Amino acid sequence: MPVTGDRLVGLLRDGLPAGEVIGVALSGGGDSTALLHLCLAAGLRVEAVTVDHRLRAESAAEAAGVAAACAALGLRHEVRVWEHGALAGNVMDAARRARMALVADWARGRGIGCVALGHTRDDQAETLLMGLARSAGLTGLSGMRPGFALDGVRFLRPLLAAGRAELRDWLRGRGIPWVDDPSNEDARYQRVRARRALTALEPLGITAAGLATVAGNLARAQAALALQVRAAGRHLREAAGALQLGPEFRDEPEEIRRQLVLAAVGWLAGADYPPRAADLARFLAAMREGRDATLAGCRHRRGWLLREARALRGIEGGLWDGRWRVTGAGEVRALGDAGLRLCDWRATGLPRAVMAVTPGLWQGDRLLAAPAAGFGAATATVARPFHLFGLSD
Repeated sequence: MPVTGDRLVGLLRDGLPAGEVIGVALSGGGDSTALLHLCLAAGLRVEAVTVDHRLRAESAAEAAGVAAACAALGLRHEVRVWEHGALAGNVMDAARRARMALVADWARGRGIGCVALGHTRDDQAETLLMGLARSAGLTGLSGMRPGFALDGVRFLRPLLAAGRAELRDWLRGRGIPWVDDPSNEDARYQRVRARRALTALEPLGITAAGLATVAGNLARAQAALALQVRAAGRHLREAAGALQLGPEFRDEPEEIRRQLVLAAVGWLAGADYPPRAADLARFLAAMREGRDATLAGCRHRRGWLLREARALRGIEGGLWDGRWRVTGAGEVRALGDAGLRLCDWRATGLPRAVMAVTPGLWQGDRLLAAPAAGFGAATATVARPFHLFGLSD
């Protein structure tokens, strides 16, 4: 595709709201640098933020260089530092999460409601390849969303129709420098391997632009399917923080059932990522056969989807187990068998397994209240009903 400055500027004018300050997540790399300058060319008011991940010795100097470049443009810019100790596991994923949290915090502090990200159609193609590598379903193969909300901030990706090389050619044509992060060539990271695989696939006619188009096609198919999934959500009845499967659930097509269960597991466990495809398949097979099974901190038992007792967490962000808003005196813990013996839970008409993983307020071994069972002076409500989770997104 030819390099067309007007086309790129048009992507920004069409993809970002006019009349408000736009936050730009600016790493100093080619994509985000092009995003910043295209915003300016589009006449948008912008402020920028750079996250120094402290993963390389050069990162502080690079962030300072980005700050100096913004100062030369007369733009307000801040550097946020990811303070961390020793890192293990998926470092790039941890860095991404930290970056998004720091950027969202910066935007809220500045009163900025919208932040632009510099992802391109190359990123979209690489995301699709990585989805194929993990045998992802339709949702996982639909690529990056054009926009999403996080911690009260809208994040938009206005350059998903632009190519990485196209953006760099635009920068070169205007003499605008950028910094190349050496980690983008480190084959230890899956995205780098996907990038190299994409180059190897070009002789077959499989290009970034083509794969980005495929991801868009799949995203539209998923959006249409989501309407059916939301309609089928009526087969799941929410009670005491658990979900009862209605008899009509079995009559839904397999993919509808699969996506409903994924939404249910996400609502129950609050996991950042869906379970692996093979684990989900085993769980669905057990459900079809009426067997008990566990998955990602959740449990299926006799037509109910509920929290697995051993996976329950304490108070996080004011919510017990990440879902329950509990008011009343005492330490919040699950009722468990001990709590069930101390209250009349049978009057609820709900299964023992469901009631055992509801919150109780305790003073040592003394049960002060079991809100879901109507015992004691306390309340407990699930912060976000199931019909507003996943199915309405």
